[in-house]
Amino acid sequence: MTHSIQLTHILHVVGARPNFMKVAPVLRALAMRPSVTQTLVHTGQHYDANMSGVFFQQLGIPAPNVNLSVGASSHARQTAEIMIRLEPVVQQCQPDVVVLYGDVNSTAAAAMVCAKLNVPVAHVEAGLRSFDRTMPEEINRLVTDRLSDLLLTPSLDGNQNLACEGIAPEKVAFVGNVMVDTLVRLLPLAIHMAPAGLPKRYGLLTLHRPSNVDNPDILRSILQTLSEFADEMDILFPVHPRTRQRLDEFGLNCLCRGRLRLLEPLPYLEFLGLQHGATCVITDSGGIQEETTFLGVPCLTVRENTERPATVTCGTNTLVGRNMDLLAAEIGRILAGQGKIGAKPDLWDGRAGERIADCLLERYAQGALWNLSESHTIFVPAETAQ
Repeated sequence: MTHSIQLTHILHVVGARPNFMKVAPVLRALAMRPSVTQTLVHTGQHYDANMSGVFFQQLGIPAPNVNLSVGASSHARQTAEIMIRLEPVVQQCQPDVVVLYGDVNSTAAAAMVCAKLNVPVAHVEAGLRSFDRTMPEEINRLVTDRLSDLLLTPSLDGNQNLACEGIAPEKVAFVGNVMVDTLVRLLPLAIHMAPAGLPKRYGLLTLHRPSNVDNPDILRSILQTLSEFADEMDILFPVHPRTRQRLDEFGLNCLCRGRLRLLEPLPYLEFLGLQHGATCVITDSGGIQEETTFLGVPCLTVRENTERPATVTCGTNTLVGRNMDLLAAEIGRILAGQGKIGAKPDLWDGRAGERIADCLLERYAQGALWNLSESHTIFVPAETAQ
């Protein structure tokens, strides 16, 4: 027998920069719904002011109700520490549902905590797959999706991936890309906040993945390839703290001079303004692949795969891997005015947050995915209930 429930308390868990851009539209949409209480938990996975703190101010996110202050560590230690610190918070709050975002360690850790406490989990940005298990994020995606009760996908390839993994279709909802909501809302302001004195034509570079920055030969080859275009355009390089450390360790700062310009990590609005005006973006970031597709800016991804194939098949993204000849050739085409012209994927329209709020309230308030026992805090998946 299915019992109707009144959803009143939603707990959101975020921990790193990409999460903040995704949670903001959902918080805003749910704040407009009556009888909904929200709790925001920040694990503290990102702790640098420009990588975390200033984002809350710029995105209009309220101060977290709880900050676990986990900080940096190895993947295992960080995941374990998040679980240890989050468990008593969930037990005390007794939320009706916990909403998780993206594919960072905080996401997978929270999914495991909630699964063991029998608290329902909704995963925003579900179903994305790179099919590369050497990526920590891929492990986090697989774990989170397997443990989640409602899977909210940003693109239809996510639905297809989940179906291939045997996820029941009634657990899956295609809602669109919630990060685009934030981009749409803040782009006019971001354009005005781009750093002053920008060159007429410039490339924007971001690198942070271990596969690129932890190998001195690979990092050197990327920087040397980009330096070949110094006569044709500046390369602006906001440096992730991890990458800054590797540049120092490997003695590669000498390659970052002249028109290849190192910058400090930038807050969201300033970085978005730089993306908007860039001739091209060279990156290994997943989120930037999406943002450049929406902005119509050619993107060259220094990875062998992507969990966001819509940015390649529909958008402006091209995978160049570690083939520096291909990277150079693609930059040459862009400088010649022959860069990739893409389109926006379905439901990348700035309204995903509203659809997520609707889906949460409709599915959970109607008891669509759970049968409740007499105890309000114990949830049994409908497909296993007797």
